[in-house]
Amino acid sequence: MTQKKYNIPVEATLEIIGGKWKCVILCHLTHGKRRTSDLKRLMPAITQKMLTQQLRELEESGIVNRICYNQVPPKVEYELSEYGWSLKSILDSLCAWGERHIIKEYGDKFAVLEENILNKREEKVYSEPVL
Repeated sequence: MTQKKYNIPVEATLEIIGGKWKCVILCHLTHGKRRTSDLKRLMPAITQKMLTQQLRELEESGIVNRICYNQVPPKVEYELSEYGWSLKSILDSLCAWGERHIIKEYGDKFAVLEENILNKREEKVYSEPVL
């Protein structure tokens, strides 16, 4: 078997998490286990076929664990593996940069971000001054 060669290490990273959907899936999984239907609801623009394909590839790479429960009806959940959790700082950096980019281009980030668990508005808590 011929050993794969990369020009720079980022190629190896992108080979595993590159593309339109993998990082989005991984960001959702940083908030806990998710069923396929949960992920589909959180990402309405992804097709079922693409979601299944991306989850399989992430599982094959050891980034995601697939948990099958022995029950009727069958229940399957996905979670980040220990190896997958090592991507957390990368995902956080990508989200932070994306937020800065959205603000630069559009001003108000909530004008262009879908409302979901990852994009909750931070509520400011104001307390009465102590007299």
